[in-house]
Amino acid sequence: MLDPLKTSSYDYELPKELIATKPVSPADSARLLVYDRKTDTITHTTFKNLLEVLPKNISIFLNDTKVIKARIFGQKQSGGKIELLLNKPLFMDRYLVMTRGRVRSIGTEIFFDEGLVAKVVEINEDGSRVVEFYKDGKKLDFLSLVEILNKIGHLPLPPYMNREDNKQDEKDYQTLFAKNYGAVAAPTASLHFTDELFEKINQNFPVNYLTLHVGAGTFKPVDAEDILEHPMHSEYFEIGINVKKELDNAKKVLAVGTTVTRTVEYYARTNKIQGECDLFLNPANTPIKVDHLLTNFHLPKSTLIMLIASFVGLEKTLEIYHEAVKEKYRFFSYGDGMLII
Repeated sequence: MLDPLKTSSYDYELPKELIATKPVSPADSARLLVYDRKTDTITHTTFKNLLEVLPKNISIFLNDTKVIKARIFGQKQSGGKIELLLNKPLFMDRYLVMTRGRVRSIGTEIFFDEGLVAKVVEINEDGSRVVEFYKDGKKLDFLSLVEILNKIGHLPLPPYMNREDNKQDEKDYQTLFAKNYGAVAAPTASLHFTDELFEKINQNFPVNYLTLHVGAGTFKPVDAEDILEHPMHSEYFEIGINVKKELDNAKKVLAVGTTVTRTVEYYARTNKIQGECDLFLNPANTPIKVDHLLTNFHLPKSTLIMLIASFVGLEKTLEIYHEAVKEKYRFFSYGDGMLII
């Protein structure tokens, strides 16, 4: 008997060839598995046919975050090479980062192209670092930093893609409506929209945008044996006043992606429209506001597959995933998707 509170219950076998390393083209030719909870049926279609399977009277909510070129390569004064991954901005123009290479002491400076310098101001027990960025001796604010990162940085593709980013990823790994810089991973359920499909959706449904800046913690595996002991990462979110009203008045909510789901559910529980979202949805903490979910297929034993189980239960989640593997769906960020109605 599977235990929905045990991390080991969320494992599944995935052949390596089903991990998508690039998207299909056009984007809406990606496949779509639809699970209808009322009839307990699975159907197979494509994103191009999305309007045919979406429920009526729904309000659609999307994440307009924009992925930063958050991966940069530099060196210390000694010449030692350092790879730095920007995770998220903190207060007072400080930034939480992950590093590869020896960065063991506060005050260490790391030098990058374009005259960019990172100075380490905190060393955290979890291996992360807090840094300040400077150019020409002047501390940089976030937008000034992003300008430089756009010149020297790399898109931080998920590690399971097992390849370097390229020019095409600059288009493929951003949503059509990406607006607010701050994410280190794309809200991937939205990567399936083409201009034509998105125009049709806007003609047929109320479409709303909120922001959650996806952090590197989204890829953090659940190491605890009991899922409720997992320390959930937090990510900055913002919901505009008008979108708050739309949420309050929506008859049925379709969240496009797990990031939107967590943001909406955090708001539903706290009434906060801005701050840090650390909500962990799972079978012991189920949705109270989101009715339908459009998402991709997620890593085994991740908080994201546990979020799927918060909608349909553990056993049904595994059944859906086994069906997707059997039907050779493409998995993860550049892969195919599923719709829970």
